Amino acid sequence: MGMVTFVDGTTSAGAGGGWEPAIAEERLASRELPGTAAPHAVPYGAGVTAPGPLPVLFLDVDGPLIPFGGSPERFPDGYPTYRTGRDAGAAASNPLLARIDPGHGPRLLALPCELVWATTWMNEANECVAPLIGLPRLPVLAWPEPSGADDRAARDTADDRAARAGGHWKTRALVEWAAGRSFVWVDDEITDADRSWVSAHHPGAALLHRVDPTRGLTGADYDTLGEWLHGVSGTPSPRSTP
Repeated sequence: MGMVTFVDGTTSAGAGGGWEPAIAEERLASRELPGTAAPHAVPYGAGVTAPGPLPVLFLDVDGPLIPFGGSPERFPDGYPTYRTGRDAGAAASNPLLARIDPGHGPRLLALPCELVWATTWMNEANECVAPLIGLPRLPVLAWPEPSGADDRAARDTADDRAARAGGHWKTRALVEWAAGRSFVWVDDEITDADRSWVSAHHPGAALLHRVDPTRGLTGADYDTLGEWLHGVSGTPSPRSTP
């Protein structure tokens, strides 16, 4: 019977003066070679950066969700109306709510963002609008009291005042709420003055998307919002739908 000498100095007998590779491989695999260290175990997920917060989508109601201002020539029979089975009381109190297409809810929820109401409806958006389109209760952007707005205006520099000339009264509150997070603002009253002020005062990415109030949010609007949000959040974008 022959002897097999391993690289670590140990020996093993082999039948017929030969040696068995399977045994040698097993011995080598079970021993740590001199001068080497066992590899460190890497925990699952180590080195993977946790995703940051999703972008914010500030959503207005009048215009984006409730279209208005269309001409009789364009809408000879008036705007289309919808019934969801949950809107009897709301529609009775405000017949304009019947113009809200319930299809907006699923499309908004499919966007990679945190939805926030940015509307003069305030908390009534959660009470009257959200149930019609299947949205959960959302955060509501609180608008500053007039005295607080006056104090901030007094601290504006000349450049601030120039940039805000003609801008919307919502703009500063949106930027303060976002606090550097990427955001989309969906409204029917956005102007270039708002875009200029946001560009000068917001360090993150921002898309100020104006909606035609006579039509409300359309498929083309959702395509634009989805493409931008997926790009900013780094999530895969689904194929556009009509």
